[in-house]
Amino acid sequence: MEKRPHNTQTWRNAVFVVFLINGLGFSTWLARVPAIRDGLGLSTGEVATLLFTGALGAVSGLVFSSHVVAWIGQRNTIVVFGLLGLLGLAGIGLSSELLASYALTTVSIVAAGAGNGIADVAMNVEGAQVERAIGRTIMPWFHALWSLGTVSGAGLAAFVSFLGIGLAPHALVIAIVAGATLLTLPRFLLGDAERTESTSEEPMTLGERLGVWREPRTVAIGLIALGMAFAEGSANDWLALAIVDGRDASNATGALWFGFFTAGMMAGRIGGVWVLDRFGRVPVLQASAGLAIIGLALVIVVAQPVVSGLGALLWGIGSSLGFPVAMSAAADDARGSAARVSAVATLAYSAFLIGPPLIGGIGESVGLLTALWAVVVLILLSFFASPAASPAKAPSP
Repeated sequence: MEKRPHNTQTWRNAVFVVFLINGLGFSTWLARVPAIRDGLGLSTGEVATLLFTGALGAVSGLVFSSHVVAWIGQRNTIVVFGLLGLLGLAGIGLSSELLASYALTTVSIVAAGAGNGIADVAMNVEGAQVERAIGRTIMPWFHALWSLGTVSGAGLAAFVSFLGIGLAPHALVIAIVAGATLLTLPRFLLGDAERTESTSEEPMTLGERLGVWREPRTVAIGLIALGMAFAEGSANDWLALAIVDGRDASNATGALWFGFFTAGMMAGRIGGVWVLDRFGRVPVLQASAGLAIIGLALVIVVAQPVVSGLGALLWGIGSSLGFPVAMSAAADDARGSAARVSAVATLAYSAFLIGPPLIGGIGESVGLLTALWAVVVLILLSFFASPAASPAKAPSP
């Protein structure tokens, strides 16, 4: 019994590292989309198609993610599919720069998307279990570590771009270091054992896992995640390129603006724990949506670098809590949390299917900065769906 707090703390720290690695791998290639475009000689529309195929791979994986977790466990899902995502990262660098192969780059992006997406569900379920074991809100901190990973990835991308280092060696080194770190973590991930010890209920059947899609609250939480994931994903996919093309800036400057956004995401998630505890999920989600709209407008309308950079920061802060709060809300009921988190994440990741063709298609006609106004519509969807995130009443014992 005395070892329990220590084990819980170690478990929490291991999950922190998992989120950090996932964010680092994700942002490493996204911050260098301009380099991928230049290496393959792509138009804006072709970049949109490339991003769409990656999102399609992620969403396809998410559809099956709760079943994967049920079959092989959370720990194995985190490690196996986390490594697949890093393998995809290395492939993106090699195929876009050294081989200049659109087909191999597409396959690599699909692998990165599917690996990260499936691992994402498992690590969020693991995080929700840690949150319940500790007995207080910490999910935004897990996502803050993910944002720290994206900030680190974006900052490193800007630095190596300034130095003239290509994407291939950059991506390969990140994949090797992150993969080696991930392989040290399995014995510290206790979610599978914790579930076995702490619940007397039978696991959900296949039919029950599929049935969560008919739950109104789960679908509404998914719409919250969809709107804010669209706000986040639009910055991930297009902010660097929009600044490069719309403001006639360098690739390094585009990566820096993406860094401002991810810094805002991280700051919002670190501070969000106390804000959520003080004001509750629904008011915080609705205020966040308003802040995201203000920041987005500044990026689109204002060319002055300081104000535009501030806008990217506010856009990040406003987008920061939607996804982690949705994950916590989906996992309010421990039984079936993987199925509900999977459903919510699938709806959220559909933003990455909608976003690239929508923003890219509009951007071909009116420019990427102007096209970003479409993001406001999805942020408003999140605003109006926010009441669904109210904590679910626990069933009576």
